Amino acid sequence: MIRHIVPFRLKHTKGSAEEAGFLAANRKLADIPGVEQFELLRQISPKNDFDFCVSMAFADQSAYQAYNDHPDHIAFVQTRWLPEVADFMEIDLANV
Repeated sequence: MIRHIVPFRLKHTKGSAEEAGFLAANRKLADIPGVEQFELLRQISPKNDFDFCVSMAFADQSAYQAYNDHPDHIAFVQTRWLPEVADFMEIDLANV
């Protein structure tokens, strides 16, 4: 099992229509084959500068790679993520 965790902060004003539109588009990543346990979370602690986190799981490396290579994921990164995300950290974890 691979857990893909990405805390992020948007360029948009908090609570704006642009923020809501981005989050709605982000949720559609859950429809890509191989994505399991999809969660879109809001940061509630002041311990870091991120506002949101997307978390998902994959059965194995090949499922994770298929997600990365999927046209819907590539399009989301190019048309939404790169222009709208101010900062992020990508964390990919496997069971010990």
